[in-house]
Amino acid sequence: MIFVTGATGYIGSYVVAGLLRGHPSERLCVLVRARDVAHAEERLWASLQLHMPFDEFLSLTRDRVEIVIGDLVERDLGIDEDVWHDTAKRITSVVHVAASLNRKSAKACFNVNLRGTLSVLRLARAAADGAGLRRFSDVSTVAVAGTRAHELVDEAGIVDWDRSDYDPYARTKKFCEHMLEELLPDVSSLVFRPSTVLGDSRFAETTQFDMVRAFVTLANMPVLPLDSGWRMDIVPANYVGAAIVKLHMADRPAHTSYNLSAGAASETYRTIVDAMMQAGHRRRPPLFAPRLQAPFERVIESLSNAPKGSPVALPASLFKVFLPYLTYDTVFDNSRVVEAMGEAPAPFSSYAYPLFRFASETGFKYPHRPWPEGVPRRSA
Repeated sequence: MIFVTGATGYIGSYVVAGLLRGHPSERLCVLVRARDVAHAEERLWASLQLHMPFDEFLSLTRDRVEIVIGDLVERDLGIDEDVWHDTAKRITSVVHVAASLNRKSAKACFNVNLRGTLSVLRLARAAADGAGLRRFSDVSTVAVAGTRAHELVDEAGIVDWDRSDYDPYARTKKFCEHMLEELLPDVSSLVFRPSTVLGDSRFAETTQFDMVRAFVTLANMPVLPLDSGWRMDIVPANYVGAAIVKLHMADRPAHTSYNLSAGAASETYRTIVDAMMQAGHRRRPPLFAPRLQAPFERVIESLSNAPKGSPVALPASLFKVFLPYLTYDTVFDNSRVVEAMGEAPAPFSSYAYPLFRFASETGFKYPHRPWPEGVPRRSA
């Protein structure tokens, strides 16, 4: 049985859908923060409906997915002691996806990413000391590379402890990788480091809008504080999810860590703008003005302090967080995952415009379908 955290999140939904569809003999145990098991099942449906209709959801999850009510920030994941020991006895591997992406809050990142990961590692340690654990897979981030500028970062030396970090998210995820090495040295482990995950190359819909909102805002600006030749390492969520599933289930992966990224094939801002225009977005190209980066940062800093609810507060706050990643012109070698998958991720330019249209027309909201009337939910 595979223990999965983050099943109700964006990347987690791809991992769960991939495991359920691609590995029909596997059972999953998912940790869900919810009032009760019925509420947890509703949350799971809200996450997986991006990937499947309701009938398929029921057929795949009712017999093969166990739900454990818990919380990463609670002691022992908020799980009852008997359930904790029973779960540790029965799980055979772990895919740890859950994390706080709140780059502005050190408190949220430390509580969820550090304390939460420590609890998951303790559960994995108990499983390894009992019947054994086949593998522990940790979803990290290329942001563990720290502050960079105009580089192609090699996979082997991505973590440099002497290098500063951009934010608490990057810092805590780097320590999570360290804890995995220290606490499960005898267990086969994989670390996955996605770059900027943006949309799905197969369809326009998405349920994750933070970075999408920044992308849409940039796409509508007449002047961009960027250099047209800077590259942005963007990877679609479907590629990330497929890579995590395939490598987690592999008998002997060739490496212990993988950058899930676009790598050297990352596209320049000019390439993305040209593709958007060819698809029908705007008549005139934006003016690239990298010399305006510093004034833009000052404006963003000022606007981010606007009252909550102000139409400029959210976009400004997002830009304040993401701007270092938009301007560092750094990409991450992906040769390991390309070799393992047999293909590279789809370029962002090939699906950028449909993603832009969907996010703009829906007002950055996924049209979730409610639980169908008359269908009973799970009981404890």
